[in-house]
Amino acid sequence: ITVTFSFSTSPNCFQTSAHKWDPGEGDRWGSNGFPLLLAGRLDDLRSRLCSRMSFGTAGLRAPMGAGFNRINDLTIIQSTQGLFSYLSRYFPDFSSRGLVVGFDTRGHEESGCSSQRLAKLTAAVMLSRDVPVHLFSTFVPTPYVVYWCNGAQIASPHDKEILRSIEEQLEPWSASCWEEELVEKCSLRTDPLTQINSCYMDELTSLCFHRDLNSSCSLKFVHSSFHGVGHVFVQQAFQTFGFTPPIPVPEQKDPDPNFPSVRCPNPEEGESVLELSLLLAERENAQIVLATDPDADRLAVAERSDSGWKVFTGNELAALLGWWMFFNWKENNSNPGDIQGVYMLATTVSSKILKAFARAEGFHFEETLPGFKWIGNRIHELSKTGNKVIFSFEESIGFLCGSMVPEKDGVSSAVVVAEMASYLHNKNLSLNQQLHNIYQTYGYHISKTSYIVCNHPPTIQRIFSRIRNFDSEGSYPKTCGGAQIIHVRDVTTGYDSSQPDLRSVLPVSRSSQMITFTLQNGVVATLRTSGTEPKIKYYTEFCAAPGKSDVTTLEEELKKVTTALLDEFLEPEKNNLIRRFV
Repeated sequence: ITVTFSFSTSPNCFQTSAHKWDPGEGDRWGSNGFPLLLAGRLDDLRSRLCSRMSFGTAGLRAPMGAGFNRINDLTIIQSTQGLFSYLSRYFPDFSSRGLVVGFDTRGHEESGCSSQRLAKLTAAVMLSRDVPVHLFSTFVPTPYVVYWCNGAQIASPHDKEILRSIEEQLEPWSASCWEEELVEKCSLRTDPLTQINSCYMDELTSLCFHRDLNSSCSLKFVHSSFHGVGHVFVQQAFQTFGFTPPIPVPEQKDPDPNFPSVRCPNPEEGESVLELSLLLAERENAQIVLATDPDADRLAVAERSDSGWKVFTGNELAALLGWWMFFNWKENNSNPGDIQGVYMLATTVSSKILKAFARAEGFHFEETLPGFKWIGNRIHELSKTGNKVIFSFEESIGFLCGSMVPEKDGVSSAVVVAEMASYLHNKNLSLNQQLHNIYQTYGYHISKTSYIVCNHPPTIQRIFSRIRNFDSEGSYPKTCGGAQIIHVRDVTTGYDSSQPDLRSVLPVSRSSQMITFTLQNGVVATLRTSGTEPKIKYYTEFCAAPGKSDVTTLEEELKKVTTALLDEFLEPEKNNLIRRFV
């Protein structure tokens, strides 16, 4: 389970969204804590009891279970009480503005806990203090439940202040805080579903550029919602664009918190979790597969060709969507001077392909720290000065076309991909062919993204300390895979060798580890710790100049650097790290 405290694009409301992340995690605590104690699992006990949840790249996250550092009824009540306390101080009119609460389909049947139950407890806490609550009556995609008064996920200093407020509000205020039924009988509770759904679909039309082609499209699409919320909303989005709705994967269409048909409910894992979608597409002679994750804020895409299926990476799909959004912007804007107000954004661990677009076409590109909260807040800042962000993404298949909600959005991205595919099909081009056209024009960007698992936090600290003192104290590595490292950026310490003052342009983030190496051969490599899981993630990309099209050579060079990055810098065998094999 995760809980994300967040706030709305509407200036009149705030909200919190409760989600379940890992149904397989469960709680192995038993009826009390003694089994862990008797089994000598003291580290597990310490993890549960000696710390509290904190904000990561996307809200408050933790496994579901017993303990103060887990998602359960008590910690949700405590977190909501802290949120109420902070909002009451920060916004004098909070008690009249109210809170929006959304939930998805995830849950843990054995314990009776679910996203919906947590949402009702969140609402109960607010209603017990006479705060209006706009609680959705059914599950909705995450983009429907947007955040703060600027629409973006909260960032510093609000996150730290909310955590401090939670610490001050640990005692449940009253029995009413535990009453799920309060939402059914309190007049302060309203249901925003109809209004928000209507507004969303109306806004979605701003991303529709070729409705005439959509209505006559001969392509067939298959959609999987991965047992989550996406089915109904993607169907509506396709109809809004004039398409025939996509063919749903029947085994995965209906919500099921146990995710029975997939080994992992994450479309980012690629072909191995898209098996049912690809089989259905072959039976139905469909050319495109679209898969949204359980809360429908991310999107995976696969395309069929004569040689088989191509599952696009997040970086590849971003190259296509970025090209598409700029192509249509140019088609609809005849004044060359307008380009000075156009922006695209990406997280710093994502592909640099948008940077290549911007350099060639003349618009602006900016990077942010990992996490869409940074993108969302930057969109808000740019909009205040009259600028327009037309596309944003993070490599973990999170995309935002336009800026209708400052959050990654799998629903709108799915139908935009469909329109792009339809347009290209009308030009006798596939998505993959257009991707190679883009690379021929702007330079090939070949990337590798993966992770290794480390279940021992002190080992992670030791690994990154060694990198910062590689040859001697305060000395970073000078080569990787035989290539010279020309720049080092360490966001954890605030160091950047490429800047005249040696200070990182990106905000310092001391709560996690992240070091980026720029190599003389054109490769950019980043190592960072996950904000939610015991992982060290690595990202490598070969950013080739336009015209350098020997893809095999580029891939071999990237593989050489990636292997060295892992073996020389992380030393997996020596540090007992678990490699990811797919």
